[in-house]
Amino acid sequence: MTAANATHPGLTAVRDRLWTAVRAGDEYEACAVVVGAVESGLDPETALLDVIGAVQLRVGTEWAANRLTVAQEHAATAIHERVVAALAHDPEHRGPAPSRSRITVACVDGEWHALPARLLAEVLRRRGWQVDFLGAHVPTPHLIAHLHQTGARVVALSATLSPHLPTAHAAITACQAVGVPVFAGGAAFGTDGRYARALGADAWAPHAREAARVLDRGLARPEPLAIRQTVDDLPHLTDQEYTMVVGTRRELLKEALVELEDRFPPMRAYSDRQRQRTAEDIGHILDHLAAALYVADEDLFIDFIAWTADVLTARDVPAHSLDPALEVLGLRLRDFPRATRILRAARDTLARHLPAPRKPGDGQHV
Repeated sequence: MTAANATHPGLTAVRDRLWTAVRAGDEYEACAVVVGAVESGLDPETALLDVIGAVQLRVGTEWAANRLTVAQEHAATAIHERVVAALAHDPEHRGPAPSRSRITVACVDGEWHALPARLLAEVLRRRGWQVDFLGAHVPTPHLIAHLHQTGARVVALSATLSPHLPTAHAAITACQAVGVPVFAGGAAFGTDGRYARALGADAWAPHAREAARVLDRGLARPEPLAIRQTVDDLPHLTDQEYTMVVGTRRELLKEALVELEDRFPPMRAYSDRQRQRTAEDIGHILDHLAAALYVADEDLFIDFIAWTADVLTARDVPAHSLDPALEVLGLRLRDFPRATRILRAARDTLARHLPAPRKPGDGQHV
């Protein structure tokens, strides 16, 4: 649920001022910039999506490039959430009284990136929907209980990270089983919505404005109690490769760390902190491999590995260390053809993505 591009006189200046404020951690100035722009004539929806949404996108880009710390990223996100609240609670600028159906907006279980869903919720409120915004990390049983209690007409389900796709799938089928259609949004569902379709969501859109247009057209109610099994949507899961990777994640992680010391000698001198970070990275690799197996799309994993290489390089961590990790996992999973093929494709992509490492003695560490 990302912001769409938009042009507006002075929009770039407003974004720059908001960026300066959040970069400095100045919550009051950030609120003054956005509320002041709206008071000067900027459409509130434009302020939400093309100012706050655009600056939040820049926050993520700057973090990936190692120009913002994790703490600064979190602080910027928190400021944006409070600016959204300030705009929503201001009697002069909040949306109209609800006149349309009730809709629930929520993040899937385990998903903590709630700002995209919050922006969509505010857009829908301004278009007259009665919105229940449940926020981050909503366990599916609680989501279903909420639907029963409120009689919501539609669920808008948000997920940002690919490893949450299996959980999203469970939530989608559970909502549909009680007769509530599901609109899926967020980066986890793919830039073209391919994973939303694979998981059986009733609709998808690339950004909040298009989401509002799709919801305006209406979604048909699914047949209640039409129970659908996971393999009905994803028949490839009968090979058990996804189940095996998830079920043996802990063992795979431990074995990979031990073997990496032999295949990547610099690791023998790692500090405890560096070893912990390496373990976290391998854990992320396994989680994304599992997600790729779940939706049967090697591009999901390949894109993650290329992105991880760039993030590591920005932090002066040798991204070439990813290759031995992928090699070790490939050996451990050699009896699983889909996993083996995905890991091999990722290694090929990594070899093309990174410059060749220099040989020992040429003045650069591996």
